[in-house]
Amino acid sequence: MRVGATMIELGPALVVAVVLFVVIGTAAAWLGRTGLEREVPWASIRAAVQLIALALVIGYVADRAWLVGVFVVVMATTASWAAAGRMARRGTPRAQMAGPPKTWPPKAWALGTRARVRDALWCALPVAVPPLVVVAGLIAAGVVRPNGLSIIPVVGIFLGNAMAIAGLAGRRAHDELEVRHGEVEAALSLGFTDYPARMMVCREAAATALSPSLDQTRTIGLVTIPGAFVGMILGGAEPWQAGVMQLFVSTGILACGAIALVVTTLLVAADRL
Repeated sequence: MRVGATMIELGPALVVAVVLFVVIGTAAAWLGRTGLEREVPWASIRAAVQLIALALVIGYVADRAWLVGVFVVVMATTASWAAAGRMARRGTPRAQMAGPPKTWPPKAWALGTRARVRDALWCALPVAVPPLVVVAGLIAAGVVRPNGLSIIPVVGIFLGNAMAIAGLAGRRAHDELEVRHGEVEAALSLGFTDYPARMMVCREAAATALSPSLDQTRTIGLVTIPGAFVGMILGGAEPWQAGVMQLFVSTGILACGAIALVVTTLLVAADRL
């Protein structure tokens, strides 16, 4: 079965290629002693299961407004939870509570769950709120059609990138604060309050989280050929229409990503995350 006219041939060879990609990624992570050799296959298996589930339900959900709303809420919750887990501060009491505890008793598990839920709620501010507000404005302006097949992909694109940027910004901010904690103490001794002292140290490191999105936007058409552009071309759209759509997606990613970066940095500096 041929997909997109000439791009991909569905068949046993494609299955073998996917399995090989997982094996190669796992082997590279293991040989490089990254500690991620279990994460690569687990993420791949999860992706396969979730994509199968999406393919089965998307047609049913898209025609029912209330289910579209539920689906978007699930997406936003999952993204906020994932970002909270990514930026958990390992080595600190709060970080130890934020992740699944290695030991029982139930009290420790309950404390960890409450800490993770609290962090996920804070993460919703940079991760979920900007994409949802942006898409709501686009629907009101008539840019995005008010149906599930338009809303779900656009929200998903913006949420996914905001999640990645917020998680990366939070981790880099925490790493910088840990490495340069002496500078924070020095600023406090000079009369600075906690927030500006932490912000001066972590802002620059956190800002690098937006660099991948900026690089990808700068190199569109020269290095990267993004999925939205390719998908529309293979779907029969005119090249200029695909280009406009990709520009819309790329600039929206930058807008939501920049907001996610700034809000995450503010929350880390304020010791909310």
